[in-house]
Amino acid sequence: MTQSDPAAGKTEVAPSPRRVVPVLGVTQILAWGSSYYLPAVLAKPVALETGWSLTWIVGGLSLGLLTAGLAAPAVGRCIHRKGGRPVLAASALLLAAGQIGLAIAPSLPVFVLAWIVIGFGMSAGLYDAAFSTLGQLYRLGARHHIGTLTLFGGFASTVCWPLSAFLVDTIGWRGACLAYAAIHLGFCLPLYLWGLPKHRQEDAPAAPGAATAPVAIRRPAIFMLLALAITLAAFISTVVSVHLLTILSARNLALAAAVALGAMVGPSQVGARFIEMLVARYHHPIWTKLASAALVAIGLTLLALGVPVIWLALICYGAGIGLDSIARATLPLALFGAHDYAPIMGKLARPALIVQAAAPSIGALLIAHVGSGSTVAVIAAGAILNVGIVLGLVMLTRQARLAPA
Repeated sequence: MTQSDPAAGKTEVAPSPRRVVPVLGVTQILAWGSSYYLPAVLAKPVALETGWSLTWIVGGLSLGLLTAGLAAPAVGRCIHRKGGRPVLAASALLLAAGQIGLAIAPSLPVFVLAWIVIGFGMSAGLYDAAFSTLGQLYRLGARHHIGTLTLFGGFASTVCWPLSAFLVDTIGWRGACLAYAAIHLGFCLPLYLWGLPKHRQEDAPAAPGAATAPVAIRRPAIFMLLALAITLAAFISTVVSVHLLTILSARNLALAAAVALGAMVGPSQVGARFIEMLVARYHHPIWTKLASAALVAIGLTLLALGVPVIWLALICYGAGIGLDSIARATLPLALFGAHDYAPIMGKLARPALIVQAAAPSIGALLIAHVGSGSTVAVIAAGAILNVGIVLGLVMLTRQARLAPA
C-alpha cells in the first residue's frame, strides 16, 4: 500500500505486515499476561505475604480497567494524530513503571496506585491500541491482520500463567513483577521501536467518485447500537471468565473436572478466530458480530438450562467470545471507515472497559444473593438481548447500505 506524503512530496509505503503483525502479536501476549491475567496467579501469594485484603488486591485490576476506559478516547486520538508507535512504546514504559510499583509497594495504597499506572499502560497497549494501529497503517485492508493478531492474543493466558507461576515459585511475586518490568523495557519497547513505522501513515486520497464508508458516522443510532452491543458483550464475557469455576462447581463438579471443562474455552476461542480468518473475505464483519452474539447466547442458555453436555455449552460460548474480539475491531472499520478509526475505537472502548471493571463485583453480588444458577440465567438473558441488539444493528446498516443483504 502506498500513501502520498504531502509534506515531503514523496510516496509513503506502509510497512510490511509480516513484520508489524508478529511484533504486535508477541507484545500483546506479554502485555495481556503482565496486566489483565496477572492477578489470577499473583493475588494469593501477595495476600499470604502481606496480609492485605484479597478483595483489594484483586480489585487493583478493576481499578486498572476503569483507568484504561477513562483514558481510551485520548489514546485513540493520539494514535490518530501521531501513529501507533509512540503510543505503544509509551505503554511499555507505563506497564514497566506499574510493575516496578507493585514490586516495591510497601503498603496496599501504593500497590493500588501502581495498578492505576498499569491501567494507563493497558489503555495504550492492549487490543484497542493495537487494532487502531493496524487500522491506521492498513486502512480497510487491516481486517485480515486484525484476525491474525487475535490469534496471538488468544495464547496470552496459555503462555503467561505458567510463566508467572514459575517466576513466583523461583523469585517471589515481587521478583516476578520486576521480571515483567524488565521484559517490557528490554524486549517489548525495543520491539515496538524496531517493528513499527516512525511516522504516521497519511490518508490516501480517495478515488474520484468513490463511496465513503464513514457515512455511518452521520447515523448516531448505528454508533449507539454498536457501542451497546460491544459493552454488553464485554460485561458478559468478564463476568463469566471471572466466575466460571464457581459456576461450574455449583453443578456438583469436582474442582479438577471444572478446571478441565473451563479449559475448553481458550481453544474454542482460538479455533473460531482461525476459521474466521480463513473465511473473512467472503462476508461483512457484521455477520461475524451476529454469529458471535448468537454463539454466546446459545452457550449460556445451555448452561442456564442445566443440560448435561456442559462441554458443548462452553465450546459455543468460547467460540462466540473468540469471534467477538475480531468483530469489535473489524466492524467499526467497515462501518465508519479508516480515517477516524482510532478515535472511534477509543470512544467504543471507554464504556466497555468501564463495565469490565465493575463486572467481577456485580457477578459476585449476583452469586451471593441469587445463587450461581440464577446468575447464569440472568447473564444468558443478557446474551439473548445482545442478539436482538445486533439484529437491530444489521437492519440499520442495511438501510444505510453499509452491509449486504
